[in-house]
Amino acid sequence: MSELSQLVVLIISLGVIAQILSDRFRVPSVLFLIIMGILVGPEGLGLVSLDLFGTGPLNTIVGLSVALIMFEAAFHLKVEKFQEAPRTTFRLVTIGGVIALVGTAVSVRVFLQARWEVAFLIGALLVATGPTVITPILQTVRLHDRVAAALETEGVTNDVTASILAVVVFHFIITPEADIRHVIGSFIMRLGAGLLVGLVVAGIVWYLLEHTQIPSDDTPQAARLLALAGALVAYTSANAVPGASEAGIAAAVTVGIVLGNANLSYEDGIEAFNGDLSLLVLSFVFITLGALIDFDSLLATGFGGIGVVLAIALVIRPLIVGLSTYGTQMPSKERVWMAAVAPRGIIPASIATLFALQLQELGQDDAATLLTGTVFLVILLTVLFEGGLARHLAEYLDVIPMRAIIVGGGRVGRTLAERLEDRGENVVIVEQDPDVIETVRQMGFTAQEGDATDLETLREAGAEHAKIMAAATGDDDVNLLVAQLAQTSFDVETVIARANNRSNVNAFEELGVRTISSTLSVAWAMDNAIERPALTDWMNELERSGDVQEIEITSDAMAGTKIGSLGDDFPNGCIIGLVSRGEESHVPTPDFELEHGDHITIIGRQEAVREAIELFDPGRLRT
Repeated sequence: MSELSQLVVLIISLGVIAQILSDRFRVPSVLFLIIMGILVGPEGLGLVSLDLFGTGPLNTIVGLSVALIMFEAAFHLKVEKFQEAPRTTFRLVTIGGVIALVGTAVSVRVFLQARWEVAFLIGALLVATGPTVITPILQTVRLHDRVAAALETEGVTNDVTASILAVVVFHFIITPEADIRHVIGSFIMRLGAGLLVGLVVAGIVWYLLEHTQIPSDDTPQAARLLALAGALVAYTSANAVPGASEAGIAAAVTVGIVLGNANLSYEDGIEAFNGDLSLLVLSFVFITLGALIDFDSLLATGFGGIGVVLAIALVIRPLIVGLSTYGTQMPSKERVWMAAVAPRGIIPASIATLFALQLQELGQDDAATLLTGTVFLVILLTVLFEGGLARHLAEYLDVIPMRAIIVGGGRVGRTLAERLEDRGENVVIVEQDPDVIETVRQMGFTAQEGDATDLETLREAGAEHAKIMAAATGDDDVNLLVAQLAQTSFDVETVIARANNRSNVNAFEELGVRTISSTLSVAWAMDNAIERPALTDWMNELERSGDVQEIEITSDAMAGTKIGSLGDDFPNGCIIGLVSRGEESHVPTPDFELEHGDHITIIGRQEAVREAIELFDPGRLRT
């Protein structure tokens, strides 16, 4: 086996190990990948020598790899995802991009005394977050869909912006006669070339996939290969357009977005294939990135480099998120997490390396060292700290919600969704009717269009990670089948079904399905209003400012504790109204002793109830 072949095998093996460690420790894989790259690179054991590739071939390989990753990420950017948080997403990629560019440039100028043109080059590169770092984090930290959608869209869009903008600024540096009009024109031309090439290639691929007669046995494989070829052809073709270098990323992203929203016949197969391929490619680019890191360049930035990193992480990013989410319904904890987790990835590293080599050829060694040192320092520290601590911060802030799937987007389903959303749970509504889907999305809910009695539809809605499944359609047969699928195929913790016909309640319960009868529920509510009006009024008020939750005691510290001795540990503003043990339920007295496994019902103010839940069942709100 040649030395180059051994190098490729080593990188792939390390990538697999990184994925295993990521799953084991629930930490984004990019953290392990970049550390492994450093360990086996020239600064570590010296097992990976990039001289084997050569600068030109290495840039080509990295470029094609990034194109595949960007295509795969863009393929998942459905139009409905943008609708999850449209205002936030739009501001992140517009206002946010400008703030990142200018703010980073000013920081580099202030802390490192760099020339303005070099400062803006670094600022342009560090606009990018990108799917190479965001996707692995979101695979480990399953946030609310509105947060994930905003970050994914920002990552893809800003990678395109950063790659093109950096090239434009660099040409401004090496072309003294250029002016600002030239910079703007060059940016528009490159972006336009990428979009145009991407649209043409996407149209050709779509036509071949949907209108070419391919033997049925070969169609899934052909679809995958055509999609893959389309991304690579678009990337190389756009880069080959005269005066449009680095337009390839925009072209690959365009192909991904267009094909991902074209309802292709073999969309699922393409997504699965691209996902597996991206894992291998991601391993290669990040281990390569780790091997590219030169500690001398990092140290050359001194305390000024640390100042730039701190400015980006503690000032610029929080400002971007604050302005982007201003006036939205996004909870403050989710905003804090978004502000704290924005690592940089392979796009800045690969382009900075290329530019540094060209600056050295022009005799600008100091600028080259400053460029690579600053960019790599930001990448290394943000990946290590922001990427590595992403899940721990999410758990601390309590922003990893339960996934609750509601089948049926009618009035009952939407009302239930509102209540669950108010408790911070991540709700997905599954519905077949396109008009209802539109209504659900306009109300701000995540919607999955499809037949809920189909396993794939439920899987796409996230049933494998769901804690709650509520079948709330107007069809009892659908509700029963959905409930049974949730129990047998996905092992959902809480499954409940709506019975529209009262006579079906017994049949549902005989099959082990917890059932709510629409008829009986309305009758009970009206009877309560007649016979117990004070209780009804109190429950209505509680719905607006309070909460009622039933939880299981899992805390060893609380087991064996008497109700009356909880003291200051128990939050003010709530009470334990009921304790269920086995088949028996008790209204507890001060001498009642709690046991591990008891189910307690807590009533009170929303915040106090949440504090009590954390006391008796730590981690429940973060699962």
